[in-house]
Amino acid sequence: MSRVIKGFLQKDLERRFAGMEDFLVVSIKGIGGIDNNEMRGVLKSKGIRLTVVKNSMMRKALESMGHGSAAGLFSTGPCTVAYGGDSIVDVAKELVGWAKKLPVVEVKGAYVEGQIVPQKGAEELAKMPTRVELQGQLVQIALTPGSNVAGAIVGPGSRIAGCLKSHIEKMEKEAA
Repeated sequence: MSRVIKGFLQKDLERRFAGMEDFLVVSIKGIGGIDNNEMRGVLKSKGIRLTVVKNSMMRKALESMGHGSAAGLFSTGPCTVAYGGDSIVDVAKELVGWAKKLPVVEVKGAYVEGQIVPQKGAEELAKMPTRVELQGQLVQIALTPGSNVAGAIVGPGSRIAGCLKSHIEKMEKEAA
């Protein structure tokens, strides 16, 4: 391949991954065509994209984009970059799930917020709650004190009302 063509391909990688801060690196070597199409279709419907890259060009593209520390993820074997979705956790969950279904899919590592995450750590990302789940937990935490205060305010009043009601019923029985 000529230098000119390599330059064009590197510029294309830089353009494609511009602004991307988090990605997962996987190997899909040996995956069958049908499985590959099915996996890519499911991932695309969830906003996750896969791009097979040439390691040397990806390393150069990362260095020119200011992410040179991520170049270590592209050292050996064929690499595919997985990116998109709501967060890197969503990407990791999906690809770890596919790795369980298809043994040829192998998670190699991740690049998260400027740091390389090794294979084991990248698989652990799949166990973390997603952004939506974290937002739900945050809302739950925020609402808990308010509901406790409301319960504390309503609780004694309902007891008094219950006592008054039973006293009124008792008085009605005596009057009858």
